[in-house]
Amino acid sequence: MAGRKRKMLPVTDAEAAIVKHKNQTDLTLNVSPAKLKNNPCETLENAQNCQAELSHYFTNNDLHQRLEEDFFKQSCISLAKAFLGKVLVRRCVDGTELRGRIVETEAYLGGEDKASHSAGGKRTERNTAMFMKPGTIYVYLIYGIYLCMNVSSEGEGAAVLLRSLEPLQGQPAMRQLRAARRREGARLLKDKELCNGPSKLCQALNIPRCFDRRNLAADPEVWLEKDPNINPAEPNDIVSAPRIGIESHGEWAKKPWRFYLRGHPCVSVVNKEAERQSVSGNVTSNLVPSEVQSHTGQHNVKKA
Repeated sequence: MAGRKRKMLPVTDAEAAIVKHKNQTDLTLNVSPAKLKNNPCETLENAQNCQAELSHYFTNNDLHQRLEEDFFKQSCISLAKAFLGKVLVRRCVDGTELRGRIVETEAYLGGEDKASHSAGGKRTERNTAMFMKPGTIYVYLIYGIYLCMNVSSEGEGAAVLLRSLEPLQGQPAMRQLRAARRREGARLLKDKELCNGPSKLCQALNIPRCFDRRNLAADPEVWLEKDPNINPAEPNDIVSAPRIGIESHGEWAKKPWRFYLRGHPCVSVVNKEAERQSVSGNVTSNLVPSEVQSHTGQHNVKKA
């Protein structure tokens, strides 16, 4: 794990979320501090009347297509790219759904990938999900306070880190969930700031630690959808850049296994040099032939 440490507030809670609709466009999420630390899996247990606010990018229809198990049966790098443009959905206890479109991912290869939690095939209680079937959720704690969400792929110990989302539905609730982890009186977050980091998106969608090892293809509280109105990202739309926060891992820190949608405002970190290289077709210069062909993958943790 890597990343510059910042001064952080203690995890209080985001439980007992009472959401009230205001003027058809605003909703207030009242968070009762004190329970998340003790029972993070019960957040939003008392959610009521949680009204959805839609992004102007979101098409509201009944054509949501949940992604099933076959979608996840891809090599890590392929899956990391395939995630771009897909919609992560979090269903609250009252049936309200929070949605965000994936705009940035990172692939972590198993085996020799020194930046991965499963480097060298190491299995622990913490990283068990990485060795489970493709589509298994891997949630882990960093810095004793932040959570990151990953999804296993094909390949021994391979998984993809979800780095950033574009908020699509339920932004007021997301804003309140983020506010529960911020200093009192902090400025109001813009929509593009709600989910632009791996831990930020876990906060905004209320992804708890107990989601670890769940099946994203079958879980009733969190899943992925294909937006029928959005075409898959074209190769020229995807930027391949070095992963973030793993500088101590030498040559592995240079591998261009972070993928994001070019020009999207919700991307956490823009890499201009990588964007120039991707246009010129040099993005695989740091991959050895076997890596380019097999795309087996694994993942690591990064700070939001």
